[in-house]
Amino acid sequence: MLRCTHQRSCAHFSSSRSVVPPARRSRTSRIHHQPYRSWKQLTACARRKSFCTTCTVAAVEERDFSTSSMDENQMWRQRWSNGSPPHAPFAPPPHPTYDLAEVVQFALAEDAGELGDVTTLSTVPEDLEGQATFLAKADGVLAGLAVADLVFSTVDPCLSVSWSGKDGDHIKSGTKFGVVKGSARSILVAERIALNFMQRMSGIATATAAMTDRMQGTSARILETRKTAPGLRLPDKWAVLIGGGKNHRIGLFDMVMIKDNHVTSAGGVVPAIQHAQDFVRRKHKNIPIEVETRTLEEVKEVLQFLESDKHSLVKRLMLDNMTKLDSSAPGGVDVSMLKEAVKLVNGRVDTEASGNVTIDTVKAIAQTGVTYISCGALTHSFQALDISLKIAILD
Repeated sequence: MLRCTHQRSCAHFSSSRSVVPPARRSRTSRIHHQPYRSWKQLTACARRKSFCTTCTVAAVEERDFSTSSMDENQMWRQRWSNGSPPHAPFAPPPHPTYDLAEVVQFALAEDAGELGDVTTLSTVPEDLEGQATFLAKADGVLAGLAVADLVFSTVDPCLSVSWSGKDGDHIKSGTKFGVVKGSARSILVAERIALNFMQRMSGIATATAAMTDRMQGTSARILETRKTAPGLRLPDKWAVLIGGGKNHRIGLFDMVMIKDNHVTSAGGVVPAIQHAQDFVRRKHKNIPIEVETRTLEEVKEVLQFLESDKHSLVKRLMLDNMTKLDSSAPGGVDVSMLKEAVKLVNGRVDTEASGNVTIDTVKAIAQTGVTYISCGALTHSFQALDISLKIAILD
């Protein structure tokens, strides 16, 4: 039987736990609390773990990976099941397999390497208590506060985090919007990972809000795409919601999206639609179908098919690259072809404009009457919001 060696009073670590030796390293291993000789051992088990970085304490037990992972996802999402937390009013987008806790753990293990935070361990006394303040160093939209909560609680459940701001707030440079108190070591170990998530998500939310503001007076909604950072699909798309946008498909599983390569492989747009509809009906899934079109002729071909199949599952047409940058046109973009395509569709299905979408052109594109405008730049070409965390020592 082993106890946590943390010197501070912490109910989370107060009880004794039996230890299962980490004899096997498999994807079903989970770390709880057991002393670690080195961070190499912790990193090897990063696939399934929760750990206290201050104590470097953990234990391993075998369990079913898929079931437990889903349970953890559900537990984390329960924060929004009976009303949203005050500082995180926007619920994360749904995803059947994404485990944000695991992503946070990987980020911490990546940062820790074999030895942990050697600077903090060598310069900061173990029993030192601190209070750190979050400070915005640029104007923007706050996002990622709940993810920061998860980072701090993963590093050290004894840390106390309080927020005076919330996701979606438009803040000015110099605004203080949160405080974290507790072990100075724990705060410093968690600092960069928490800020990385918050700065990225706030940057995406800020870019999305700017696009949304430009589109005021139209009925169009801004969407992101699947051009997200690998492993950060959910935080990236969550940030779009916080910024006032709407999510496109979360992944390959929640919408059939027939693009040019699918059309080529299927032998034409009509066979591609037919195969897709057969697949969805056979699987008994409520999965919408979107079809990409690049010319007015392709739009007409899809519309002709919809006329022949009154029960078609096609719910949206993508009008891809039907705009042309033109400095002499209003908004710097020629939208005549896009406008004609929207007129042809005439509301029979939703429409989505894609291509040449910037903060300067989005207003003119929205004024064509499209339902949605998708913009990959929201999640791949944004500017992260500058946020700092300054610590003060408590007596």
